[in-house]
Amino acid sequence: MNVGAAEPSTAKRVGVTGFHKRAVDAAELRAPGPKDGGLGSGLVGDFVGDVENHGGDRQAVYAVAREELDGWERRLGRAVPDGGFGENLTTVGIDVDAARVGDRWRVGDEVVLEVTGPRLPCATFAARMGERGWLRTFTEVGRTGAYLSIVTPGTVRPGDAIEVESRAGHDVDLPETFRAFMGDARAAAVVLDAGFLPEDEADWLRERVRARS
Repeated sequence: MNVGAAEPSTAKRVGVTGFHKRAVDAAELRAPGPKDGGLGSGLVGDFVGDVENHGGDRQAVYAVAREELDGWERRLGRAVPDGGFGENLTTVGIDVDAARVGDRWRVGDEVVLEVTGPRLPCATFAARMGERGWLRTFTEVGRTGAYLSIVTPGTVRPGDAIEVESRAGHDVDLPETFRAFMGDARAAAVVLDAGFLPEDEADWLRERVRARS
């Protein structure tokens, strides 16, 4: 479990970020409310700087598999620690990117989370990674980790088990959803046909498809 404190950032005009995460012995999770005007992160004590684009109920928790970070260590030739992608939840033994929007996870004894979508790369992410062409490289790999909402609040501790409590009623995984959001017309058609996006995201994707056609 990882949380971040406010620190200066020049990557965006908001001038502050909570991207740099530190491990904690326990984290209290609760629904943060709307993206702009709510509590930001779903973890108590975790800071979100760009509240217009990050945080809120549908981005309450960000999860990345440790196995993916290990893969990036090999690609980049340097260490990528837990929390290195700005994630709150670093998992072991679960293929986060095989998840589908609508899947529900039980974490520990109390908490239930629901997968809401892939992570889209931003300027802060690029600045913190410090790798030339990072946004392009990350997009080409396309294994982004998962944003999750909080269905049942509670406390999560390192070592808590994660179980897939239920699976969504479609077969579109996070990498395909990510490709749709990043401009792949075929993937966008698959995602829209599956009908699992909330209406505002579906409208945004339809408009993106129209603009690129």
